[in-house]
Amino acid sequence: MVSVVQNVAIDCANAYELARFWSVVTGGPLHPEDKPGDRETEVTLPTGLVLFFNEVPEPKAVKNRIHLCLRPETSREEEVERLLGLGATMVADRRKPDGSGWAVLADPEGNEFCVLSSESDRAALSS
Repeated sequence: MVSVVQNVAIDCANAYELARFWSVVTGGPLHPEDKPGDRETEVTLPTGLVLFFNEVPEPKAVKNRIHLCLRPETSREEEVERLLGLGATMVADRRKPDGSGWAVLADPEGNEFCVLSSESDRAALSS
């Protein structure tokens, strides 16, 4: 017997607004019944996994122990620029001159996530 991951829960100050950000990032829709002011919201990823946003009273204080890693369909650089335009911030730039590495960004509430090299970026590295 095994357990199946039902969702990834993300504590936040504004569940609806943070879910909207992640909906645009991932292309996954908000739950159809979610609306501004809801204390709990969901984004269903194309894979079926759910990002569950839950409002909590305390602010984020330290680095995430668990974070999301994104592999973009476009180049890593294009995706980093898109996400910065959506309101993400750069936390640590671990991209290397040869094209390897990743970028650590934070969502509008400070939750860290990584942007990895895309498949096309990886293919270019190996050729």
